[in-house]
Order: sequence, then C-alpha cells, then structure tokens
Amino acid sequence: MPRNNFSDKLHGPPRCGIFSPPETGEKGQVLIEALIALSFLAVGFLAAFSLLGRSLSTNRASAQSYMATYLATEGIEVARNIVDGNGIQGIAWNDGFANGDYEIEYNSLSMTQNQERFLTYDPSTNIYGYGGSVQTPFKRTIRITLVGSDEIKVNSIISWIGLGGGDSRVDLEDHFMNWRN
Repeated sequence: MPRNNFSDKLHGPPRCGIFSPPETGEKGQVLIEALIALSFLAVGFLAAFSLLGRSLSTNRASAQSYMATYLATEGIEVARNIVDGNGIQGIAWNDGFANGDYEIEYNSLSMTQNQERFLTYDPSTNIYGYGGSVQTPFKRTIRITLVGSDEIKVNSIISWIGLGGGDSRVDLEDHFMNWRN
C-alpha cells in the first residue's frame, strides 16, 4: 500500500527500535521489564553485601584463632624457660612442677595456681599478661601432668567466647624430658 504524506504526518515515521513508543497492547511492558531488571540487580547486590558481611565475620574469627594459638605457644615456651632456668640454677630440672592447672606470664620464673583470669594487653609494651590495661577475651591455663620422673606433659590451653557466643579453645601440648641426666 503506498504511503501518503498525510498518513506520515498523522502517525509519524514507522516504529522500530527500542526508543519507539509501544504499540497498542504493549503499554506497560517497558515498566515491567525495568522492574524485573531492578529486582535482579537488588538480589545481586544483597548477595554481594551478605558475602561481604560473612567474610568480615570470618576474618575476625580467624584473627582470634591466630592470637589464641600465639598465646598458647607462648605458654609452652615460658614453661620450657622455667625448666631451662632450673638447669642453669643447678636445681632439679622439674622443680616447681606439680600436677595441676596454672597461670603463666611471658616473664614468669615460676607458675601460679590458675585463677581463671582473663589475659590483658598493654598497648605501651605490646605485651599480653595479667597487668595490662586492656582486657582480652582470652583465658590461659597451663595444665601440668607429671608422666614420670623424667617426663612432664604440658598443655597450654587458651579459651574464649568466640563470635556468635560459642566456646572456642586452642590446646597445645608438649612433653619435656630430663635429657640432662
């Protein structure tokens, strides 16, 4: 059918492309498509933010676990230093060691009975102990078990309430032998 000039002026150019007005019966389709696209974007953003929040929480839990492992290792090393100090002083290698639970600080020359105290942190010296100004969530227990006259079993146990309220614990074990005899 030939096009006439009057029809072109009345109806405009032929409709094609995404920016042309909708045909009759297509009213609201663009709005529905936009709403569907926005809902997909919203779900994607919510998933990304949820993943980010979970990642930050996991990062904090890992940092606490790392610190607890460090503090437990320090407990074992301090107990070893006490054994070495006994040897240097010429006293019995296991002097001061008896079955039980004890507390120990980085500079301890002996062990004190466990009082279930929280470790503290001193920001001026970067040292953990019992005399710092910032309380930590960690408690350190040194469990001594005399296996025999030539062996001491030492467990350095760090416990804390982890993120989410669950009990967390690191338990490192070492055996000291009377190798000097």
